[in-house]
Amino acid sequence: MSTSSLSTVWKRDHFIKNPWIRWTIIIAGTAYIIFALNDIHFDMQRMREGWPRAVDFFHRMVPPDFSRWPMIQKGVLESLQMAVIATTVSIILAIPLSLGAARNISIKWVYLLSRAFVVIARSFPPIIVAIIFVKAFGFGPFPGILTLAFTALGFMGKLLGEAIENIDPGQVEAVRATGANWFKVQLYGVAPQVMPRYVGLSIYLLDINLRASTIIGIVGAGGIGGALFNAFHRYEYDTAFAILLVIIVIVLGMEFISSKVRGRLQ
Repeated sequence: MSTSSLSTVWKRDHFIKNPWIRWTIIIAGTAYIIFALNDIHFDMQRMREGWPRAVDFFHRMVPPDFSRWPMIQKGVLESLQMAVIATTVSIILAIPLSLGAARNISIKWVYLLSRAFVVIARSFPPIIVAIIFVKAFGFGPFPGILTLAFTALGFMGKLLGEAIENIDPGQVEAVRATGANWFKVQLYGVAPQVMPRYVGLSIYLLDINLRASTIIGIVGAGGIGGALFNAFHRYEYDTAFAILLVIIVIVLGMEFISSKVRGRLQ
């Protein structure tokens, strides 16, 4: 074995091969971070002054107060109902949307319209969409359901559409070669390949909607978020802590269930 072969050490190629461009980006990025820290007036003195107030805030939250359990229970059940209904609506509507948003099986104008809707639905945070629907339809769980369904549809349409674009075209062509119509091609050629992904995304979407339902309630879109906001507004931090504990337990329970289901699918 030659000496040159022994001295050769393999090195991973840089993502940006040109060293001038690579170091220009690194220097520019570092300079911008320094500028951003100075521009937002990051002050360590304010952090030191805020620690005692933070300690007092958390001290007033303990122990949690569950004396208003009927109110907490009502808000939690409303959040669960909103999340389940919105998830059901979105995963049903996501089927035609994702088919339209997949470049490999959709015609051009349908693809462009579907992708445009996905982009619009994903452009706005749920809290902004909730404000719009609350202004349009008033307070309560109905605008909350519309908000969760709208934002979830954009999420589901994008990921499921990308999953359809990555399917094996051979299976689709085999079904099409039998003389099957368009619907049967999707049913027997596309659906079996994306079904595990579809089920996994649906479970994950329920988890997302459950957490989002606690946020949009702050603007009057129903759910436990309204009760949480009111507790903070009335300085009832012990009640707010009780609500937060209930939310954490529910999210952990959903995470446990979803992990079990995803494990069965793999």
